[in-house]
Amino acid sequence: MDVEITKVPEAGRYEAHIGEELAGFAEYTQTDRLVVFTHTEVEGAFEGKGVGSALARRSLNDVRGQGLHVLPLCPFYKAYIGRHPEYQDLLYHAPESEVRD
Repeated sequence: MDVEITKVPEAGRYEAHIGEELAGFAEYTQTDRLVVFTHTEVEGAFEGKGVGSALARRSLNDVRGQGLHVLPLCPFYKAYIGRHPEYQDLLYHAPESEVRD
């Protein structure tokens, strides 16, 4: 099953299509330093067919290509990155705060 992933910046999401059907999407917000993935949804008929993984793979590769970091608020993205160590270097780490006495 061929999954076609398209970035739709005006909607703030990546969309997965199988044929003419919208199979799923991943919503995000982007700043000048990072991409925050907030929600992922796969249509019931396409669950378990690799649609979510295709969305994550394509979008994370895009983030890498832009030299940005990722903040995975979406549980699916958090779990995906946890299972795929090749993407863990993309995780955003907040700078240490300075403690003053």
